[in-house]
Amino acid sequence: MLEKIEKLVRLLDQNQKTISTMESCTGGGVANAITNIEGASDIIHYAAVTYSNEFKIKMGVSKKVIDTYTVYSMETAKEMSKAIASFANSSYGIGITGMLNAIDPNNPSKNPNLVYISIYDREHNAFYHDSVEVFHQDRIQNKEEVITKVVDMLLRLEEK
Repeated sequence: MLEKIEKLVRLLDQNQKTISTMESCTGGGVANAITNIEGASDIIHYAAVTYSNEFKIKMGVSKKVIDTYTVYSMETAKEMSKAIASFANSSYGIGITGMLNAIDPNNPSKNPNLVYISIYDREHNAFYHDSVEVFHQDRIQNKEEVITKVVDMLLRLEEK
């Protein structure tokens, strides 16, 4: 995994692209993995951990989207990715929301194992999204699975 992240940082730097993240269930794991690499300061603009709906909304996520689709939805992940890219003036915004095999009594979900990932490409006004089902009892393993998916998605975008 470390080699993939190093490659991603190198590619983003070569392509003069930047990223920002708004992460919920991963708790800043994507930003942490990237900032562990030398040169990350050239490509990462901003990272926010927004566990609560209140702070997602303060960072630019539409309350109406959360109320309509729930906080655990692709629509919310898309709002997160676009809002953070705009806020940080970065090439890519990454939005991650979902549950890591847990129950949230304040925000019911049909699938407590599903994590939604959205990458917003500001230059092309395009969204790339996917989801990951996580089943490990260990939160760290679940986070690593999501982080790997995000890194793979970004690598595919940059290797085009």
